[in-house]
Amino acid sequence: MKRWRLRAASLWACAALLAPGPARADEADDLYDAMQSGDCDAALPALQALAQGGTPSAQHSLAMAFEEAVCVDEDADAAGEWYRRAALGYRPLADRGDLEAQFNLAILALSGKGVARDERLAFASMRRVAERGKARAQYITGWMYETGTGVDKDLRQSAAWYRRAAEQGDSAAQYNLGVAYMQGEGVAVDKAQAMAWLRKAADQGDADAQRGVARLYAERRDDAQAQRTALEWYRKAAAQGDARSEYALGTMYSHGRGVAEDAHEASIWFQQAAGKGHAAAMNDLGVLYANGRGVARDERRAADLFRQAAQDSCCEAQFNLGWAYLEGRGVAQDDRQGAALIRQAADDGDDDAQGALGDLYAEGRGVDKDAGQALAWYLKAVAQGNDGATVSAALMLEHGHGVAKDEARAAALFRQAAERGDAAAQNNLGTLYGDGRGVPLDPRTALEWYGKAARQGYASAQYNLGRVYALGLGVARDDAAAVAWYRLAAGQGDPDAQDDLGVMLLDGRGADKDERAAFAWFLKAAEQGNAGAQFNVGAMLANGHGVARDEAQAVAWYRKAAVQGDSSAQNNLGLMYRDGRGIARDDHEAVAWFTRGAEQGDATAQYNLAASLAKGRGIERDDVQAVAWYRKSAEQGNADGENGLGVMLLYGLGVAHDTQAAIDWFRKAAEHGSPQAQSNLRMLGAD
Repeated sequence: MKRWRLRAASLWACAALLAPGPARADEADDLYDAMQSGDCDAALPALQALAQGGTPSAQHSLAMAFEEAVCVDEDADAAGEWYRRAALGYRPLADRGDLEAQFNLAILALSGKGVARDERLAFASMRRVAERGKARAQYITGWMYETGTGVDKDLRQSAAWYRRAAEQGDSAAQYNLGVAYMQGEGVAVDKAQAMAWLRKAADQGDADAQRGVARLYAERRDDAQAQRTALEWYRKAAAQGDARSEYALGTMYSHGRGVAEDAHEASIWFQQAAGKGHAAAMNDLGVLYANGRGVARDERRAADLFRQAAQDSCCEAQFNLGWAYLEGRGVAQDDRQGAALIRQAADDGDDDAQGALGDLYAEGRGVDKDAGQALAWYLKAVAQGNDGATVSAALMLEHGHGVAKDEARAAALFRQAAERGDAAAQNNLGTLYGDGRGVPLDPRTALEWYGKAARQGYASAQYNLGRVYALGLGVARDDAAAVAWYRLAAGQGDPDAQDDLGVMLLDGRGADKDERAAFAWFLKAAEQGNAGAQFNVGAMLANGHGVARDEAQAVAWYRKAAVQGDSSAQNNLGLMYRDGRGIARDDHEAVAWFTRGAEQGDATAQYNLAASLAKGRGIERDDVQAVAWYRKSAEQGNADGENGLGVMLLYGLGVAHDTQAAIDWFRKAAEHGSPQAQSNLRMLGAD
C-alpha cells in the first residue's frame, strides 16, 4: 500500500462572485474604506450621519458594516434594515436612469438583501446595466452566464461578457477570461491568450491572477527559469494572503522546484495556508510531521492535521489518516477504522484509495477477506489509470488468487500499465512473454519489456535481463552482459541477483573467478532469506572456498535452506549428519533429511537415501525400497544412482538378477563419469 500521500490540488478556479458593495466613488465609499482600515472613531459617526440623512450608498455601506462587523458588532437585523432602506433609496434613482442605482438594485436582488431574492430579475437588470457599458456589470453578467444564475448556462456568452469587461480593465474579468482560455470554456484553448489576460489582471494586483500566472510558468517543469518566475508570482499572491499560493509555495520548497529544496521553509508556507483552512496544506503539513521533514517528527500532530483535512473531504487526508490507524502511528492502531477512512476516500473516487482498499480486501485487513471485492476495487482504480492497482489486478488474474485464473486478461492489464511506463508491469509482461502465458511465447519481446523496465532501474527486471543473457533466451548468450545486469540488480539488494552473481563469479563466467566476492554476494542474499544462497553459503563454508572452513556454520546455513524446502540443502544437511561434520553424527537424522530431499525429486538425495536403505544405515535395511530410490535417481541421470542400480541388478538385491541390465546401467554411469562404474565394467570384462 502506498504510504503518506501529498495532495495534488488544482489551483485553477474562476473567481467567485463576492457580493460587492455599492458601486460608487463618493464620500460614503471613502468612509467605509477608512473603517476597514481601522479608523472607526471618525469614520463611523460620519457614515451613520449620511445614512440617517437618506444617502442610499451610505445606507448600503452601513448595512455591510453591520453584516461584516466593521467598527460595529455584527447585527443581522440592523444589516437587513439598512439594506432595506438602501433599496428604497436606490429605486427612484434607478427609475430616473441612474446607472449606479440600477447596478446596486440588481446586486441586492441577486443577494436577496433589502429586497426579495430574484435571480432572473437580477440578471435582466444586470444585463441592461452591462449593455450600457459598466465594466463590473459586464463581469457579473459573464459570471451569471457561466454559473447559470438567473439565466441558462452559456459559456460562450460568459466569455463574451468577460471580454467586454476585461477590455475595460476589470481585473476579475481578465482573470476569468484567462481561465476560460486555459480550460477551453466558451473559447478555444489558447495558453498564450490565457497568459496575456491573466498577466493583465496580475499586474493590477489581482491575487487569483497572480496565482494563475504562476501556475502557467510552473507547468513548464523542465524550464528552470520558468520555475523561478512561478515562485516570484506565487510570492506576490501569497503576500496578499492567498492561501492557495501559500500552499503552492510550500509545494515548490518541498520538491525543490524553482528553489533549493527546503522542507522547513515548506512547512512554514503549509502552516500559513493551513491556518486559513486550506485542507491540502493541512494534509501536506501532516506528511512533513509524519516523516520528520523540516519539522520534528510528531505523529500525533500529523494525525490531527490529517483529521482536520479529512473533515474537509480531502481524499489524501482520509487516506493518510486511514493509514495512520492501520499502522498505529499517532493514533491507537485500529484496522477497522483505518479501512473505513480509506473506504471514504475510495467512495469519493480517489484511485489510490481504491487500490489500497483492494489491498485490504485481498489481505482481509480491517474488512472481511474477499478476493472478488479486492478485484472490483482494483478495477475501479484501473479505470482511472492507476498503475499500481492495474498491476495488482493483473497479478490476481495471472495466478488465480481467489478469482478465476485468466492469464490473457492479466497480460492485457499489464500491457496497459506497461505502455504508460510502469516498470513493474513492463517486467511482468516480459515474464508472460518469456513463459508464453496469456500471450504467445516470444523471448525477444520478453527481452524488450525487461529492457524497458531495467533501464528505469527496476531491480527485478535487471535480474531477469541478466538471466536472459546468462541462458541465451531470445538473444545470444552473453555472460559479461549477464554479470553487468546481475550486478545492477544485486546492488539494489535483489537477493536472486545476488545469488546468481555469486554463481557467475564462482564459476568465472562473464568476470574473473573470485571466490571471496562470490561468497560475499551469497551471504548478502542468504541473510535476506534466499534459500539457494543459504545453500551456497553452507557449501562454501563446508569446503573452505572463498572463506575459512567452518563446518558448524555450514550446518547452520544448510539447515536454514533445508527448512525452506531447498532439496540440495536437505541432502547436504543429511550428509553432515551422516558424516558427523559440524554436528554430532546421527544416521537417523541423516536419513530423515535424505528422505525430504528425495521426495522433492533431488537425484543426489534419492541416491543417498537408497544407499542408506541398502546398507541399513539409520533405517531398517530394505533392498526393494533401495532399488526403487536408486532407479529414481538413475532415471534422472545421476551417475551414482545409475551405478547403485547396476550393483543391485548384478547381485539380485531387491530385484531379479540381470547381468545385462546391470552392464547397461554401469555403462550409463561410466559415461557420466563414475569411476566405480568404470571399475565394475572392467571386472565384468564389459569395458
